[in-house]
Amino acid sequence: MWFFYAGLAALFAALTAVLAKAGLGGVNANLAMAVRTTTALALAWLLVFMSGSQRELPHLSSRDVTFLILSGLATGLSWLFYFTALKHGPLSKVAPVDKFSLVLTIFLAAVFLGEPVSLKMALGCGLILAGLLVML
Repeated sequence: MWFFYAGLAALFAALTAVLAKAGLGGVNANLAMAVRTTTALALAWLLVFMSGSQRELPHLSSRDVTFLILSGLATGLSWLFYFTALKHGPLSKVAPVDKFSLVLTIFLAAVFLGEPVSLKMALGCGLILAGLLVML
């Protein structure tokens, strides 16, 4: 089931990139990011209330909240730099560099979360890097 959701995430990430680039015409990248973020925020809270998840708010630990806030800040900075890159560069070049985050994620998960990196995974990361270099 996770693969299905991951596939949908990839599809909507691709749509996000194309739609964002199309909407950046004469718009400042920071303003564009704010509009996108506000929309995503509204959708997120709508889903929380539709699912009844708001009842879990009092049960969040300070550790959970701290890491979720840090993740939110990282997301905001990622979107800020992504929109700025999209504003000034072609999507066909920006997207592959942005997707290098997969390699960085695997590395950081190994270092900070202790997740194992198999030879097959390391080879895949090497191929992603090679593909990125070819595409640039």
